[in-house]
Amino acid sequence: MNAATGARGATSAYASRSFWLETCGDDLSPRPALDGSIDVDVAILGAGYTGLWTAYYLLKREPSLRVAILERRIAGFGASGRNGGWVSSKLNISLDAVARMYGREKAQALQRALYDTVNEIGRVCSEEHIDAGFSRVGALFVARFPYQLPMMREYASMFDRFGFGDRQEILEASEANRRVRVRGALAAWYCPQYGRVHPARLARGLARAVERLGGRIHEETEVTDVVPGRRPVLRTPRGDARARAIVLAGEAYLARLRGLRRSVLPVYSLIVLTEPLGEGAWAEIGWRGRECLASFRVSIDYLTRTEDGRILFGGRGAPYRFASAIADAYDRDQKTHEMLRRLTRDWFPCLKNARFTHAWGGPLGMPRDWMPSVSYDRGSGIASARGYTGHGVGASNLAGRALADLLAGQTTPLTGLPIVGHRSPAWEPEPLRWLGVRYVQRSFARMDEEGEKTGRAPTGHTLAERLSRH
Repeated sequence: MNAATGARGATSAYASRSFWLETCGDDLSPRPALDGSIDVDVAILGAGYTGLWTAYYLLKREPSLRVAILERRIAGFGASGRNGGWVSSKLNISLDAVARMYGREKAQALQRALYDTVNEIGRVCSEEHIDAGFSRVGALFVARFPYQLPMMREYASMFDRFGFGDRQEILEASEANRRVRVRGALAAWYCPQYGRVHPARLARGLARAVERLGGRIHEETEVTDVVPGRRPVLRTPRGDARARAIVLAGEAYLARLRGLRRSVLPVYSLIVLTEPLGEGAWAEIGWRGRECLASFRVSIDYLTRTEDGRILFGGRGAPYRFASAIADAYDRDQKTHEMLRRLTRDWFPCLKNARFTHAWGGPLGMPRDWMPSVSYDRGSGIASARGYTGHGVGASNLAGRALADLLAGQTTPLTGLPIVGHRSPAWEPEPLRWLGVRYVQRSFARMDEEGEKTGRAPTGHTLAERLSRH
């Protein structure tokens, strides 16, 4: 096999990971791998959103910095190139939970920063000419069954209690259906401060922006060990990267590293995608505003209308793998993907004969308490950001800015946010971890099934809910 054939093969393999990578418009041939040891100011593990945003803001602040990113595959290979395309202004952890840990004012500051982050991503896309299709479209969370109505009202009341009532609206069924006609919609929660992007075009565009600013990205370079110290080191089979500071930005993949195996739980989120729909289907569905769309299912779902007129439907359901195992084969799970196709047709009955063209997935990083963390320990030289639990498109930008401030030794409003310096508990050792996570996964699915049958919302007091409270 010659070099050209090998490059084409690699491009094809990477493009097949998701519709987004397939349609990002980039040549996905890997950048040159690390070739021998290097000395830099900052070495970053991972060329996903967190690593790229951190490098971007560091270099914008101090162009003379020597910044190198080491990536096991290619920029945007992981969740950054496979997600639902939402720029979310929330986290999975609730404001109530943040307030219990850090107080009301800190929780409010975090939420304001998340709102601002949506605009910041749009600003950078414009300034750097990143054609990521960014648009601030808002989000609709639809209550489709009676059991979801009290869950929706409680969710809205939480934002009211923290002073963000002006950032949301409860829509009656008629108004919700005017925006998008979902079968069984009873009401919806609307927030205008959400955005939509083409995820892989954002990641790949950020990578080019980092390189324009002088950063170096070494792809197909696996980090096998992290050595803390006065000059910490990222070790690879192809050489070491020594630096003043190292940033661990591998999200779910950090679970593969010694010493971090229980820091985040790799949870698989899977996605299906329809063919481009005709005018008749869109006339029946509506959805002209292209809002981010979800429901109040306990098990999580999320929908996106793509630029070329497809419907993306994503959700949880793929089983957790023993010992936090991650493998390319787990990106596709036939049972879960078929469930997502059924749900798509259930939401939109006019799609009963629609063809699905793509199915993919990948792991996201979930900390034990659902709270993301951003940290920098000067003694060890190790910085990290992780644990977005599926909200990383927005949260990674916020984390990257906070990391840049920490590494520059600056105290700013971002370094005062509760995610900075937060320490999540470690996940339980195996087999307790496997037993507990599988139990919660099955219990959440049963809660939705029983809610649809009985109309009763979850009590909040079951063992599964207590184990996963956030």
